[in-house]
Amino acid sequence: MFSEEEIKLIQAFNDLDMRKRQNGEAFINFCHNVLQRDPSNRGQLFNISAVVKRGWLKGIENSSNPDDAAVCSDLYWRLLLIEARHHFLDSYLLYLEKNRRPKDKFYAPKRKCFIRIGLIQALQDLIDDKLDLLSISMPPGTGKTTLLKFFHSAVAGWYPEGFSLFWTHSDDIARMYYDGVYDIVANDIEYTWHEIFPDLEITKTNAKMEQFNVGAYKPFPSVQCTSTGAKNAGKVRANQYLIVDDMIGSIEEALNKTALDKLWTAYTVNAMQRKVPRADEKPCKEIHCATRWSVNDVIGRLERAYEDDPRARFIAIPDVDPKSGRSNFRYEVGGFSEHFFQQQALLMDEISYRCLYKQDPVEREGLLYTEDELRYYVNTPEREPDAILAVCDTKSTGTDWMVMPVLEQYGTDYYLVAVICDDSTNFKRQYRRLADCLIENNVQQCEFEANAGGSRVAFDVGELVEEAGHYCNITSKTTLTNKETRIMVNSDFVKANVLFKDKEYYTRRSDYGKFMSFLLGYSIAGKNKHDDVPDAMAAFALFVQKLNRLRPATIMESPI
Repeated sequence: MFSEEEIKLIQAFNDLDMRKRQNGEAFINFCHNVLQRDPSNRGQLFNISAVVKRGWLKGIENSSNPDDAAVCSDLYWRLLLIEARHHFLDSYLLYLEKNRRPKDKFYAPKRKCFIRIGLIQALQDLIDDKLDLLSISMPPGTGKTTLLKFFHSAVAGWYPEGFSLFWTHSDDIARMYYDGVYDIVANDIEYTWHEIFPDLEITKTNAKMEQFNVGAYKPFPSVQCTSTGAKNAGKVRANQYLIVDDMIGSIEEALNKTALDKLWTAYTVNAMQRKVPRADEKPCKEIHCATRWSVNDVIGRLERAYEDDPRARFIAIPDVDPKSGRSNFRYEVGGFSEHFFQQQALLMDEISYRCLYKQDPVEREGLLYTEDELRYYVNTPEREPDAILAVCDTKSTGTDWMVMPVLEQYGTDYYLVAVICDDSTNFKRQYRRLADCLIENNVQQCEFEANAGGSRVAFDVGELVEEAGHYCNITSKTTLTNKETRIMVNSDFVKANVLFKDKEYYTRRSDYGKFMSFLLGYSIAGKNKHDDVPDAMAAFALFVQKLNRLRPATIMESPI
């Protein structure tokens, strides 16, 4: 907490022009003294200093007087240096690359993105002892492992008495990580690590073991790197951070339940046992960084184990924002466009793309529907359909989705021509969308699930349809059977009789795209986050079979 005197000074600074050197230097000295007195003020102070630093940056960019711009620049970097020394991660990352050419900088072009997705705050919360475990899942190539190299270099300087361990599936990856962290600490041309930590030096290196030490001797070096296959007993330990990076080495491992079980054993029996308490008896913290291949990978099992633990955080950032469709990784230099992700999606199978780029792990073992066993169409038959039918699985609360498939019947084939697949909590908007879909597709009959208020939804949607002058026989039905059984026993009908649009004729973020993603991701072997789509198709199968039973027999003249 700030003292009363410090609060008064903060209020006084609000009325001063911080671009003047005297005022800026007074604020820098104030920040230094506050941090020296009570480092726990770091979070509050950062919010205040952020405003001042933005003012200095504007002064650098917009000042017509070169001398004024130089003053702002000097003040800005001096405050960053103080904050970098006092465990401000954002300031550390910026100051570390102060002397690098803009096009060579790693952090600055990605900073806005990393802050927006909560990555920097999560790492800061580890430093501030608000978290004990952090998991990071992002698409390949987005910089997650490089960011951990920078973070590891900071930890080595901030806690020279401690030691941390990087653990991965491959010796080559371990070596690359070691080289990267070593270069950050040792390369004074590219990085300012020694300006931030002027009293520290690398005191011992062992490139063969992928270890180096900073500061005074300790039983285990500051930076250690190893892999799952290495003989680690007695060789490596961590009391600050255990950083586990992608224990899965190949897609073959990811698809093999036995291999995943072995990797979990390698983590719990080997990697996790390298942790020892710090001198203050606080536990060693963990960071996990990986592509999510399976709900049974290490992160998946940790997520279930720490589901309600406020000191564990799981960050999973997909390729694009699900609402806006914009790339989550458009950096100021480089980065990934929406077009890049679209091209990747076009060439990859649905499940692999969901794992790699959506961070949405799916169990391939036990998938009820697969791409190669479904039927597809480009055009519907060139005649009027026999019937146009729909069913609606209504949304209640939580993670439910409002799902309504619309199908045109041609003989015994049913063409899925339109869908509503919406998780919005704006029910008025949802009902309007349902009604519009029924009208636009000339649906003749639609059955709503009556559970969880579905009858009311059917009534409200029916009124909207009627007001528009369209006739559709809308009914509702209460479902009493077990959902999982219902989905499974009706899947054969769907596979044999339903045709889906070729994937070139819809986008992934459209309702149709979401619908197909949920259908192809449903597993009978594991827990499913979203089962509304396969349930809607099961309801459609039951609806159609009921209609066929109710159709009157046609009396035909005997040909004899």
